Amino acid sequence: MEKASSTNNSPLLIYGGGGHCKALIDIIRSGDRYHIVGILDDGLPAGTDLMGVPVLGNGGMAKELFQKGIGLAVNAVGGIGDYAQRLHIFEKLQALGFKFPTLVHPTAYVEPSAMLAPGCQLLAFAYVGSDCRVGFGTLINAHAILSHDVVLGQVVNLSPGAMLAGAVEIGDYSQVGMGVTINLHNKVGSRCRIGNGATVKSDVPAGTVIHAGAIYPDPHFL
Repeated sequence: MEKASSTNNSPLLIYGGGGHCKALIDIIRSGDRYHIVGILDDGLPAGTDLMGVPVLGNGGMAKELFQKGIGLAVNAVGGIGDYAQRLHIFEKLQALGFKFPTLVHPTAYVEPSAMLAPGCQLLAFAYVGSDCRVGFGTLINAHAILSHDVVLGQVVNLSPGAMLAGAVEIGDYSQVGMGVTINLHNKVGSRCRIGNGATVKSDVPAGTVIHAGAIYPDPHFL
């Protein structure tokens, strides 16, 4: 287990040992509110070292660790391409009683009037504008921009460089690719997937897949 420093406080557990985990380790280490007890991962052997943090075992250990007094968990399963993977980890840990801290990179900025639900993760240089509302477990990746009055549902995934204009709404479990632009006041339904570099110019029904680089709706049918 990672040794706590004299300034670290609450112990927490990370679930998932992939690339997203590394970004979260650095965010956690940038402050002094938490210390990382270790990582659980269903594919890595116990004892694996990840940036100085040990893999303790698989998800079956979560209950035991909670009973030992570790009540905080961080979901490091990104779930790109399949939101259900990330959602499953949240549900599994919630059922055991874990709580989820909100993690904000030191270079990210959240306006004072914005509200972030538990379990949100903001990576480097992300911006959350005035009076935004960000739902439980949502991931806002590096350089993503939320203009004023944006509303994001739960377990939404914004990839690096996504740009949301004012009063955009995105439903639960939707995924927005790298460099996507969503125009003013548009609403994206739940469980949508918007490919890298797409431009969204009107409301998107729930469950819609927009391919990379597309303009939605297709300009040929405007």
